[in-house]
Amino acid sequence: MGLKLYNSLTRRKEDFEPLEEGKVGIYVCGPTVYGHAHLGHAKSYVSFDVLVRYLRYLGYNVTYVQNITDVGHLTDDADQGEDKIGEAAKKEKKHPMALAESYTCSYFDDMDKLNCLRPDISPRASGHIVEQIGLVKTLLEKGYAYEVQGSVYFDVSKFEDYGKLSGRNTDEMLAGARVEVSADKENPVDFALWKRAEPNHIMQWPSPWGMGFPGWHLECSVMSMKYLGKTIDIHGGGLENKFPHHECEIAQSEAANDAQFVRYWLHNNMVTVDSQKMGKSLNNFITLKQAFSGSHERLTRSYDPLAVRQLILNSHYRSPLDFSDAALFAGQSGYGRITETVKAIRKRVDAAAEGELDNEVADQLAQLKDKFEAAMDDDLNTSVALSVVFELVRLANKLLEDNSATSTTLEAVDDLFGALGGDVLGIVRDEYPQVSAADDARVDNVVKIVIGERSAAREQKDFARADELRKQLESCGIILEDKPDGTQWRWK
Repeated sequence: MGLKLYNSLTRRKEDFEPLEEGKVGIYVCGPTVYGHAHLGHAKSYVSFDVLVRYLRYLGYNVTYVQNITDVGHLTDDADQGEDKIGEAAKKEKKHPMALAESYTCSYFDDMDKLNCLRPDISPRASGHIVEQIGLVKTLLEKGYAYEVQGSVYFDVSKFEDYGKLSGRNTDEMLAGARVEVSADKENPVDFALWKRAEPNHIMQWPSPWGMGFPGWHLECSVMSMKYLGKTIDIHGGGLENKFPHHECEIAQSEAANDAQFVRYWLHNNMVTVDSQKMGKSLNNFITLKQAFSGSHERLTRSYDPLAVRQLILNSHYRSPLDFSDAALFAGQSGYGRITETVKAIRKRVDAAAEGELDNEVADQLAQLKDKFEAAMDDDLNTSVALSVVFELVRLANKLLEDNSATSTTLEAVDDLFGALGGDVLGIVRDEYPQVSAADDARVDNVVKIVIGERSAAREQKDFARADELRKQLESCGIILEDKPDGTQWRWK
């Protein structure tokens, strides 16, 4: 049936047809780098990573642009408050650019662990000031903007389609305002393109209107147009960015270029933690580093980054996702099942007899591939696609049990794991760490001693000690699993 995507602009699923045959340009709003990446970032960037992966799987030449916001994102997410980077820099007593550099590196480290492909281009807002000033000049010349005491605002009344993405009218926009409106504005719903900087503001640049810095919304328009053109195929981001950020992007881009800005708008839904909105005041704000290490008090153990990824894939990108220790544990268990099966298949290939591909297995693999693609074609339904991978796990385990499958048959199974679970979903690795049988036996003896110590602690109801032993093993890459027939271990 071909790929269908839910377009937030038209509010319906549409057949995907890129502007240029065989090529796709994607822009995704990247992080504002004033802190470590958290579970919400994981939901968003894993979702769009899968989109990029699937488009490439389908044969498209994809250019993936994801920006880094290192200036201009104010604390109210609109035009008021302090720059988020500047505010965090004061608290940490660092130069804003030093802080941004540090958290940018941290962000990419976390995304690498989640197996998110690096964007083809990762432009920084601070590196595109000249282009942003140019766009402001264009909007002023065309009558869509006005300057007041060194700040420049977009005149929403001049753009008839403002609100077409979010579905809001100006009355609703006014009612939803969270802060006192700037006295500089001619209309309370107008938004900043360029902000005047106070003398003590560290991040400021010279402009025709005096020293200042760009508005947050302006940055993404400029960077997407510079690298993908005036009209782009897909723009992605979190649902919370639909208004005002994406609405403002549309207005300023289309006003400047007299052309459609984005053909398909995709928005991922938000996350909760233990059924509550994530927030530092609720003590449920969990960074990815805390999730990977198990260092947050709401977590009972560390979690493999790909188990976190698998949990995200188990829900649709447009559906909300609740993170909890139990949900993460289930994700870890499911990821472990897939991983152990793939490793077992690859190990068996070398020992299996040569021979032709089993026709019945070939038919089953083809059916699974078709089922997987049908799910992904239906607006990236990763939940169903993941269930197909588990069907492949069951088929693989049957082949391992009867011990008669040829190496050719087992290689075909492994190839499908690599294509579906690896290339598209990103949870099957090309290679896994190899441990020799002798080393594995020695480790097994040591781990059994620790398991015995842990069991004794649990019998004595010293659960803190038992938990500490488990965490110490986890820090060494060893996972304990308590089962009805006793505690077993496996490599992380």
